[in-house]
Amino acid sequence: MKSFLFSVTVFIILLGGNNSFAQTGDEIKYFYAGHCYQPNTAGDKVDYRLEQLDYSSYAGVWLGGDVCSEALVDYSTVEYLDEIFDLGNPESHWSLGNHDARNMNWEYVTEVTKRKTYYAYYHNKMTRIVMNTNIVPTNCEMMNDQYSIIKNVCDTIQESNYLLLLMHHGLWFDVPGLPPPPEYSHSNLKYWNSNCYDVNSNFINSIYPMLLEVKSRGVEVICIMGDIGHYTNKFDMLSEDGIRFLGSGLYHNEADNNVLIFTYDYQQPSLTWSFHNLDSLLLEQKNLSNN
Repeated sequence: MKSFLFSVTVFIILLGGNNSFAQTGDEIKYFYAGHCYQPNTAGDKVDYRLEQLDYSSYAGVWLGGDVCSEALVDYSTVEYLDEIFDLGNPESHWSLGNHDARNMNWEYVTEVTKRKTYYAYYHNKMTRIVMNTNIVPTNCEMMNDQYSIIKNVCDTIQESNYLLLLMHHGLWFDVPGLPPPPEYSHSNLKYWNSNCYDVNSNFINSIYPMLLEVKSRGVEVICIMGDIGHYTNKFDMLSEDGIRFLGSGLYHNEADNNVLIFTYDYQQPSLTWSFHNLDSLLLEQKNLSNN
């Protein structure tokens, strides 16, 4: 089974000026990892291999959630994550997983990142929507605010060449051409709600139609989730309507764990991605440092 390859205020950050990260020519790279907690700890550590990686060649790190098994119990854990992944970097994003969010203290994330746990971000003609899929109808204000961000972006997007939705949970039920999330994901959120206006506001009824409208205007749409790893650690499928769905997650330090690396040539523009074995990345880093 391991072959599956925004009172409502829009919180969109516009980043300009010089970039402080390494890049080659017009190409920018991003690193993505999901479900990346280190097992058998107090819940305050990431996979030990991620601690060893050098992220200086990436414009930003995108975290797909479940970063630590109890990430928001102590503020010191968020400080630890910031030291590794530079969470305050506008180009870095963290879509909270259930392990991250279940102890609440979401304000810890906001304090370090200066952003909500859900927001939209635009730079170099690529728009990203970071979703907090842990929000439930008991907090309608927050849930409706997040939905309004998504709707506003999808209704008004025009300068972007790409729209990326970063999320943790497997919400992609009944998407034409995709298998049910339980076949590749750890989560089964078929009845997840995007807002408090409609009890039928799951992903396929409320979010997916907006994504189709975006694609009809010539913007490529990519959904990325991080709650996988046990059944497969790499998922790459195109829906029958041409929406791309990607998933990547680690699992208990297994040797075949893969991460995603995105390469963005913003002049072309062209966004490509590939899965990379985490152990191999560490070996390559070691070899380069010895040369």
